[in-house]
Amino acid sequence: MRQSLSLQWRTLVVGLAALVATGVTVASSLPDFTKLSAENSPAVVNISTQQKSRVSSSRVPEGFSMPDLPKDSPFNELFKHFFGEEGQERFRERESRSLGSGFVISSDGYILTNHHVVADADEIQVRFSDRRFYNAEVIGSDKASDVALIKIDATDLQTVKIGKSSTLRVGEWVLAIGSPFGFDHTVTAGIVSAKGRSLPSENYVPFIQTDVAINPGNSGGPLFNLDGEVIGINSQIYSRTGGFMGLSFAIPIELAMNVADQLRESGKVSRGYLGVLIQDVDRNLAESFGMAQPHGALISRVMPDSPAGKAGLKVGDVILAFNDQRLLNSSQLPPLVGTSKVDAPATLRILRNGKERDVEVTVGRLPDDDDMVAGSPKEPKPSEIEQLGLTVIDIDDKVREELGLEGDGGALVGKVDPGAAKDAGVRRGDIVLMFDGADVESAGHLRELIEQAEGEDKRSVAVLIRRGDSPLFMALRLED
Repeated sequence: MRQSLSLQWRTLVVGLAALVATGVTVASSLPDFTKLSAENSPAVVNISTQQKSRVSSSRVPEGFSMPDLPKDSPFNELFKHFFGEEGQERFRERESRSLGSGFVISSDGYILTNHHVVADADEIQVRFSDRRFYNAEVIGSDKASDVALIKIDATDLQTVKIGKSSTLRVGEWVLAIGSPFGFDHTVTAGIVSAKGRSLPSENYVPFIQTDVAINPGNSGGPLFNLDGEVIGINSQIYSRTGGFMGLSFAIPIELAMNVADQLRESGKVSRGYLGVLIQDVDRNLAESFGMAQPHGALISRVMPDSPAGKAGLKVGDVILAFNDQRLLNSSQLPPLVGTSKVDAPATLRILRNGKERDVEVTVGRLPDDDDMVAGSPKEPKPSEIEQLGLTVIDIDDKVREELGLEGDGGALVGKVDPGAAKDAGVRRGDIVLMFDGADVESAGHLRELIEQAEGEDKRSVAVLIRRGDSPLFMALRLED
């Protein structure tokens, strides 16, 4: 009995020792951020901005009109004091302030931050951890990448060490220094949650996603790896409350430094340009193209006189890779093209008519004004051409001119009844441009193409429509 108890005690002691040893091992494996924070805080700054704007100071209630009073009435001055002269709106200046962060990239006073931190600012102040204040000027600011370069009149400043976000691994520890809600030089840490993340409002930034606590005021601050190197600029959070919810996004430092170099040299940024409008390939479209799984960027429009047009790219091509980098979805393409050198060659791997091929293209320069005016079609008079629940009509020259349509062909959707077309998402006012790889010449031609596809016993075909000013592919599942 004594031997049994002694054995149990020895087992318990050994077990406790193992647990203690395991705890020590886990504790010792956690990173120590104290040295990293102390060494880099002097190069991180708090940025405060002031913006003046004119706002109406009229206190005239809506619908109120000045009474018709005699010139010598004592009420005239009273009304003028409170409401101003009749027909005149009084204005007053209002000052608004915002807070952000930044970091020194050169000892002579160049500082990186976010575009949205300094946008439209009339006055920018920079404060260091030792309480020194400087006024700053904007050297250049780029809205598309949300990167801004500002400068202060100072020398011998401590700078951060620039690293490489390309070497980051998901799960790696990272640290942020910034001024959330104005609390200077706050340090927060977390891990890399994902890389190359695309956001709906951004086209040219493959964000680094982390779970580092980022809040208003952190914007523009640095994101460090454990070697004390800046690998990103904290830029955005995803939140339903306005505060941190575990999803924060940083701009890769390579992209930010490229933008900063261009801003320093010319004050503006040049980006690569193909001249195509693209969309994702969904499951039904993948089936219609004979793809085993959805991936790539489907071309829905090729701009006239663009690099893509000169290279022979066509509507309906699926771009599978850009310079050997495979595309899982369409959002990966704009950052790759945008950060490419202008006038440099690039190789696209595309899928056309079920076969893969390589296409060489010379990357162009993104035009300064690439906005396109959206057109809204007039309501057409329905015709009696009905297929799959569609009523379509030919497009006359007047309507074509009003819509800004290039070339001939196309069929305007006048009515959509329940059926395959409605299930696919076709709406009244859409213009059908292509059906199953063939350009639609007229309403009658569209009907012929539909009948031909039904005769070939196809279950799903790709249809290109124009909605407003945007081309869009959709998969139309034919009736069994």
